[in-house]
Amino acid sequence: MKRLTLLIMALTAVFSSYSQEALWENTQITSPEIHADHTITFRLRAPKAVRVQVTGDFLSKQKVKTPQGEWEIPGTEDMVETDGIWSYTTSAPLVSELYSYAFIVDGLKINDPNNVFRIRDVKSVSDVFIIDGGVADNYKVNDVPHGTLSKVWYDSPTLGKSRRMTVYTPAEYAQNTRKRYPVFYLLHGMGGDENAWSELGRAAQILDNLIAEGKAEPMIVVMPNGNVDQEAAPGEGSNGFMQPTMALPRTMDACFEESFPDIVKYVDSHYRTKAGKHSRAIAGLSMGGFHSLHISKAYPDMFDYVGLFSAAIMPRTNNMPSIYQNMDDRLAKQFENRPKLYWIAIGKEDFLYQENVEFRKKLDSAAYPYEYFETEGGHIWRNWRVYLTAFAQKLFR
Repeated sequence: MKRLTLLIMALTAVFSSYSQEALWENTQITSPEIHADHTITFRLRAPKAVRVQVTGDFLSKQKVKTPQGEWEIPGTEDMVETDGIWSYTTSAPLVSELYSYAFIVDGLKINDPNNVFRIRDVKSVSDVFIIDGGVADNYKVNDVPHGTLSKVWYDSPTLGKSRRMTVYTPAEYAQNTRKRYPVFYLLHGMGGDENAWSELGRAAQILDNLIAEGKAEPMIVVMPNGNVDQEAAPGEGSNGFMQPTMALPRTMDACFEESFPDIVKYVDSHYRTKAGKHSRAIAGLSMGGFHSLHISKAYPDMFDYVGLFSAAIMPRTNNMPSIYQNMDDRLAKQFENRPKLYWIAIGKEDFLYQENVEFRKKLDSAAYPYEYFETEGGHIWRNWRVYLTAFAQKLFR
């Protein structure tokens, strides 16, 4: 017994020593290093590599042609090797923003092993960093009262399953137990899930900061999963570690629109909400903008505030479900109820830009009032975080 005890102690010492080495082995390299002038240095130890590059959304875009059309992808820059450590420093300071990047080592894209801060966007996992002093101050965790993010399961009788959504409650919600709050339903894009807006979109940080500054009303923000075939985000439902994909079935076939009252009913029965059209908003990006458009006109008494962020307008199918049909009649009914705000935002280089131009012509021809917000850039989170920041300040005033 004594010999066994000594053996266990010896093995423990060996594994402890190994784990300590693993714990500290990457601390000799700082990457990314944010300099005082907001230039950035990236570093990677790869002594046997032949070529190492950095790629990210801080670099100029490259256009590539695919069967689906022309797309923009982040550019690349070669890194320089010294004693097995490859490095690259930006030639100019970066403006304030939340940036993502990765390395390409001899053709293989990898994450930065020295940066633990990374975000998944569908199947891509990117390292991230923030340059403060401007727009990204809205995305930081600042010294302000913080709201609560909850992962909530609800029953959807329409879909016949339990599903998960993310719910933000403002900082004062837990202290002021009698006050009721308006609700903002915030929808993700194709391939996203209930985690997208809280992780990629920095929704909680944006709302915390706006509310603390008095720029936005305290509100509940509900971020559901818009993929009706999923219970929850990949790896967080009963299907286990299913691989994320853009090619999910039933994403724009009216099932989500038809089941949306299940979400509203659950929220109104489980949170201290101000029920009613005047206290509800809905907005979303891309596919979420599509859902926001069609949900709001399918239930014209449900929302007083509608936001379309880089929205798809109509389904690309010949067999169109009834909820998408009779667009003109449904819009007429919706605008008869005089929504307080109908807000459209898109980037000049977005592949859905022309589709939004045509939709705005339809609204203009009928003299329906709306606000339009146009930015540079395309179909990217950098725009959608800006749109959320702007739209949230217009709600429930």
